[in-house]
Amino acid sequence: MITDIEGRSAAKIADSLRTLIERGALRPGDALPSVRALAEQLGVNRNTAVSAYRQLTNAGVVVTLGRGGTLVAGASTVAQEGFAAETALRDIGTGNPDPARIPDPSVALASIARRPVLYGEPVIDPGLARWAQAWMSADLPVGADVRLTVTSGAADAMERLLAQALTRDDAVALEDPCFLTSIHTVRVAGYRPVPVPVDDEGMTVAGLRAALDQGVRAVICTPRAQNPTGASLTAGRAADLRAVLREHPYVLVIEDDHYSLLSQQPYHSLIGAEHRRWALVRSVSKFLGPDMCLAVTASDPETADRLAMRLTPGTTWVSHLLQRLVHALATDPDVAAGVRAAGEHYAARNAAFAELVTRQGLPTTAGDGLSVWVPLGAPARAVSEQLMRRGWLARPGDEFALGDRAPSERLRLTVHDLDDADQRKLAADLGASARAAVEQVRAAG
Repeated sequence: MITDIEGRSAAKIADSLRTLIERGALRPGDALPSVRALAEQLGVNRNTAVSAYRQLTNAGVVVTLGRGGTLVAGASTVAQEGFAAETALRDIGTGNPDPARIPDPSVALASIARRPVLYGEPVIDPGLARWAQAWMSADLPVGADVRLTVTSGAADAMERLLAQALTRDDAVALEDPCFLTSIHTVRVAGYRPVPVPVDDEGMTVAGLRAALDQGVRAVICTPRAQNPTGASLTAGRAADLRAVLREHPYVLVIEDDHYSLLSQQPYHSLIGAEHRRWALVRSVSKFLGPDMCLAVTASDPETADRLAMRLTPGTTWVSHLLQRLVHALATDPDVAAGVRAAGEHYAARNAAFAELVTRQGLPTTAGDGLSVWVPLGAPARAVSEQLMRRGWLARPGDEFALGDRAPSERLRLTVHDLDDADQRKLAADLGASARAAVEQVRAAG
């Protein structure tokens, strides 16, 4: 028995266990008491022990294995977007835009060197504010009181939005499968993710209703180019989701429009005119480049005020030089034309690959976004292992899944930068890999 655990509340018990782990008294792989044993040891309600373990599980400190008990988690590699380090394989799981399609900032840089910005000045550059107000308001309810916040990218915005509205162990509705950064943000902060299934029309109505019944205090949704599936909300689906949310006006609704100016789909919002707590987040990283760490958030006044408390002059405002550079690029007609062409290019290349894969017996539809979500008819990890033997490094759908469920039978592939010959080779290798994986499953069964 581990006798050094202390606390009468879930938070105190979780902190006690975390301290034991940090001091080395508990090591990766060590078994923790069962919920019943912990509750009896500390003289607390069983639900208190469950909540303590759940907090630690959400934070990645422990892992729960069902009948295998609860164990101290070991160091694990966290899935990240971007290039895989130290691999000789062709990486087709990056999720990156094409460097050749990112606008050259050199000319715009010369135009932004004006007077320095001092402490106490507005945190949003006036030029960017004027442009962003029009950009964001166009897709929000008519007459909405829109307030703007600028953060160091969409992940920074998400973290701050959740932190100003939630406390540890609060429930957050996330799309399933889900964008990697959203999974990490929720897990690290100790919130409780509640999966909402995604189909070809986006977040499902039944899934959202079930999440709200579980008491979620925030909903994160990607209205178009959902990552990893590429799904976009239809007008009808968005209307149905707004109808469900009408009964929950104070649940924070966050829309992550990460693909924004590159998208080939119309924007349909979950945010109804009567909703009280909401935010629309748009990053510039997909069309101006990942190193442009800037996102604009449009939100209701109360949410904006709470965000502003954490983004004040002298502390954490976003560099006005970066803000001016984004404004200069976003308002340049040639850059705008290049962004539109890039969006069309990604869509065309993804559609061409989807057709090639369909011919291999893997019916695929290219959604919106930088990648293609390919159905396999076999476990994704088995297919990805077969692809590695053929020189490709793919990203299995399991990395995007929430909770415990059957192994994914999807791959998310970034193929827009492959030429015609490489796309044909990858499609053929993918078909062969899927067939080989199916044979493996049959032989094992």
